[in-house]
Amino acid sequence: MTFLIVEDNAGIRRVLRRILADTASAIWECADGSEALAAYQEHRPDIVLMDVRMPHVDGLTATRQIRGYDPSARIIVVTDYLDEDMKTAALEAGAREYVLKQEISSLPEIVSSLATPDGGNH
Repeated sequence: MTFLIVEDNAGIRRVLRRILADTASAIWECADGSEALAAYQEHRPDIVLMDVRMPHVDGLTATRQIRGYDPSARIIVVTDYLDEDMKTAALEAGAREYVLKQEISSLPEIVSSLATPDGGNH
C-alpha cells in the first residue's frame, strides 16, 4: 500500500511514517496543501493522510482539489482539532475518515478498513 502524507510538522510526518512502516510499500511527503495535488498526480498513492491547518493551502482545500481530480481518492484527515464542524467540513470536502493526532496509533486499523473492497465507504 502506498501513502502520501500532507503535513507541515516534520515531527508528525516522522511519527506517521513509523506507524505506517509495516503497511507501506512507499511513502511520499509534502509539507503543505499547495503541494498536495501535484504530489497526488505524480505518485497516485492508495491513501492520503491530510493535515487540516497548514500555512499556505489548508487540508480541506487540498482534499477538495484531490477529490476533484480523482473522485475515488481515499483521504484520511489527521488533525489536532476535536471539532464536529471541522469533522463535518472534512467529510463534505471528500475525506473518508477524520482521525485525531492523539489517536494516530489507530491508523493501521483505519487504513486496513479503507483497503477493503468497499474502500471504507459507509
